[in-house]
Amino acid sequence: MAKRPLIFGILNVTPDSFSDGGLFTDVDSAVAHARAMVAAGADVIDVGGESTRPGAARIDADEEQKRVLPVVRALCGEGIVVSIDTMRAATATAAVSLGATYVNDVSGGLADPGMVTAVTHSPATYIAMHWRGDSESMEDLATYDNVTADVLSELGARVEFLMEHGLEPNRLWLDPGLGFAKDADHNWALLRDLDQLVALGYPVLIGASRKRFLSPFGETPADRDEATTTISVLAADAGAAAVRVHDVGGTARAFDVRDAWVRGEA
Repeated sequence: MAKRPLIFGILNVTPDSFSDGGLFTDVDSAVAHARAMVAAGADVIDVGGESTRPGAARIDADEEQKRVLPVVRALCGEGIVVSIDTMRAATATAAVSLGATYVNDVSGGLADPGMVTAVTHSPATYIAMHWRGDSESMEDLATYDNVTADVLSELGARVEFLMEHGLEPNRLWLDPGLGFAKDADHNWALLRDLDQLVALGYPVLIGASRKRFLSPFGETPADRDEATTTISVLAADAGAAAVRVHDVGGTARAFDVRDAWVRGEA
């Protein structure tokens, strides 16, 4: 059996994220939600201050840091493992200085030329996602000859670039970027072929939670948690190192059932 993946609990401290925007915009509510996710089974809390939903406009660095850094400081102060979800080198550097363990960059270093240097000269683990453009333009970039081959090739080019600039291989994770410059068929093809991405030899993070391609299984984002959990279990079987989810408790229980299945006992 493939190793049980880590669970990254999503903590959006934004007013406009597609599923939970506006729910955790003050430090107290954000920290309380993070604690609840840890209690439910989250291994890492992924803190993001800028929405990357399709069509979302970018915010400036000062606003992003104003949203995320007090939360990162509080969580790290409690010993909670934190991932900072950002495309900006300055935000990543500030969060890591406060104790963040992971830098989760949906642009794979393409949005900010300083990001590669920032993570190379930090102790953080860097999660590089497949990305073709920002949220305002990405839906126009969802054209592939073969989505799996193209994503593997483009991610491979990012890996090569990162290694050339000094990032140690043991500090790099990859993410196929479900929903980013990809339509529903592209997302399903990438999930079907997940073993090919895992075969590159880097830990893989899967972020399918509540995304629009799951709408056949749930009309609203919150209705898609069961579909997300199913994907998390299947991703675990395909060798994913981590899943990024809103419903931490449901995911943790599903992994418990999977483990019991293999052991033959609860």
